Amino acid sequence: MIAGRLALDVAETVFPLAEAFTISRGSRTEARVVTVTLSDGTHAGRGESVPYARYGESVEGVMETIAALRDDPVVDREHLQECLPAGAARNAVDCALWDLQAKRTGRRAHALAGLPAPQPVPTAFTLSLDAPDIMRQKARDNAHRPLLKIKLGGQGDLQRLEAVRDGAPQAEIIVDANEGWTVETYEALVPHLVRLGIKMVEQPFAAGEDEALLSLERPVPVCADESCHDRTSLPALRGKYDMINIKLDKTGGLTEALALKADAVAMGFGIMVGCMVASSLAMAPAVLLAQGAQIVDLDGPLLLRSDRADGLTYDAVGVHPSTSRLWG
Repeated sequence: MIAGRLALDVAETVFPLAEAFTISRGSRTEARVVTVTLSDGTHAGRGESVPYARYGESVEGVMETIAALRDDPVVDREHLQECLPAGAARNAVDCALWDLQAKRTGRRAHALAGLPAPQPVPTAFTLSLDAPDIMRQKARDNAHRPLLKIKLGGQGDLQRLEAVRDGAPQAEIIVDANEGWTVETYEALVPHLVRLGIKMVEQPFAAGEDEALLSLERPVPVCADESCHDRTSLPALRGKYDMINIKLDKTGGLTEALALKADAVAMGFGIMVGCMVASSLAMAPAVLLAQGAQIVDLDGPLLLRSDRADGLTYDAVGVHPSTSRLWG
């Protein structure tokens, strides 16, 4: 049993996307997530995660890993860090444990974490990889948003950048190469990133193949995504990256994410808080983490055709903290 005879339910939930979402590694038309519910018979806590094939995960494998916790005599958040490695399985359970504790105690999750009450935070809106003309129109349609995140992938990226800037001349823009660039591509594009006012470039090179960043100029801040998972990642990032992108599915939940954020700030890294494409249940704990971050990218629900009940509120101010009905 888990956490002193708690009932554990794990299930797959599928959310169709509003439109196909494309990055340098491929496209998808739906978000397949894992939903965990922990119940003591009176209160129930929920968590959601997104298994990611890039990290060797699958929905089926993550569900099997979580289901095996039913045989563990005691699992609390601290014990969970020892039971499971960082990743989607631990994330769903960790966030469900936070939610359950909040429901049991009648205290919000931020108070349990010793944090001040969260406030709305501006969030990026992502434009997926596409032909320049299409990306120009999407940028024009979303030019009112405070921050656009542009998915890039190599050949044709300069034309995409020019098109997006033309479509949204006043918007702040960050770009994400998803490991899709070579050193030559980076060096060719950097002057144009500066000229076009790009605020940040995310993971230009493949994780484990980013040593070139030690010697390359970085006039635009470079952020580690695939190269940064949990606190053990940080030492190898010194001198290469200016920022790290913290995602709950990489850290294995809010518990490790809060610790990673504190250590990264102490080491001088800027903080970005990101997400996979998922529902508001996955974003809710990340909103706590996003407080004080330089860049927030928690737009997952905006990319879905429909969200969960009691989903997060998105407006001109940004993404708002969850109600207790949703999480925490």
